[in-house]
Amino acid sequence: MTLPHPKMLLMDLDGTLVDSVPDLTHCVDDMLQSLGMPPCGEDKVRLWVGNGVERLVERALADDMEGKVEPGLRERGLARFLECYRDRHAVQSRVYPGVHEGLEALRGRFSMGCVTNKPARFTAPLLRAMGLDDYFEVVVAGDTLPRKKPDPAPLLFAARQFDVDPADALMVGDSRSDVEAARAAGFGIVCVSYGYNHGIDIREERPDAVIDRLTQLPDLLAPQAP
Repeated sequence: MTLPHPKMLLMDLDGTLVDSVPDLTHCVDDMLQSLGMPPCGEDKVRLWVGNGVERLVERALADDMEGKVEPGLRERGLARFLECYRDRHAVQSRVYPGVHEGLEALRGRFSMGCVTNKPARFTAPLLRAMGLDDYFEVVVAGDTLPRKKPDPAPLLFAARQFDVDPADALMVGDSRSDVEAARAAGFGIVCVSYGYNHGIDIREERPDAVIDRLTQLPDLLAPQAP
């Protein structure tokens, strides 16, 4: 199987390039314990992550995927979480196997950007700490624009930076949010099988293709016609 050759690739960060859950879990549990609540542990954080830190904090405080809490508690929890994560964003986080090799194989063949729901204050330092920052010409964080994935706005914003038509663009992600954003933007969408999708097999979201390692992506993309 091959896919149409895009002019631009956009990569999600958490769950696609980097497993950041260990550090996120440390700070979620720190937040909960500071508020007199029991820690939730890594398994729950893996289910909850993917829609931005504000939603992660609220889910942890409610101990429920769809949970809501009163605004004052949410703000106190968020402040504590952000204070912790400022110093813990790259302590236990690790690049997934095959990511560096895959990005090296793609470098020079495509314009590449990173589009994530992670706040900008953590995105750039994490990319730098993981040795990934040099691969991306454009980085769109979760607070770069008023809206974030699954809204298509961040993807379309990145396409404009490269002056690329959405039909010539491909999103690479791990979650339903990535699929929904790509479809709404008119992008192609390839997903990795190993990321964070709230415990649901990403194949159920019907992306254009699913890969097990980023090293599989270069061969999946058809070469340009002569």
